[in-house]
Amino acid sequence: MRRAASALLCLCLAAPLVAAEKTIYGLNEYVGLPNLDLQVAAKLDTGAKTASLSATDIERFKRDGETWVRFYLAIDDAHEHPIEMPLSRISKIKRRSGDYNSEDEDAKSYTKRPVIELDMCMGGQMRLIEVNLTDRSSFQYPLLIGSEALKHFGALVDPSLKYSAGKPACVAQN
Repeated sequence: MRRAASALLCLCLAAPLVAAEKTIYGLNEYVGLPNLDLQVAAKLDTGAKTASLSATDIERFKRDGETWVRFYLAIDDAHEHPIEMPLSRISKIKRRSGDYNSEDEDAKSYTKRPVIELDMCMGGQMRLIEVNLTDRSSFQYPLLIGSEALKHFGALVDPSLKYSAGKPACVAQN
């Protein structure tokens, strides 16, 4: 019993050291997307697993035997021309009950979305993140950053803060 108490005390004392390695971000942060020459406001959502970027007219196509995806950004003042990027994979996203007719036996509880890899700069940190493409134009933020991406950033999210990391300040790599 005494050993267990000692071990618990050691863990409690070490916890601040682990937390010190993390970066505290707010509920919303500015994120640079250098692949797209864009900076957007994002919502950090620990309840979502994946990151999502607002896109429309999404279509897959083949280029040199590889699958690519073509899309338009569904973001104000974004590109007028389509963006083409290699397809990383297709994700299966759980749909909310309001997203489909539950009386329809054929209605599926999952939807498939194309996933691309994008460099993301938040604060002074650059990470390569998987991002699924979906139309988020009805949402306030065109980019949602989920728990998998937050892990890559070593993020702690404080919902009482907004834009605590400031503008993206990553140095471009050659």
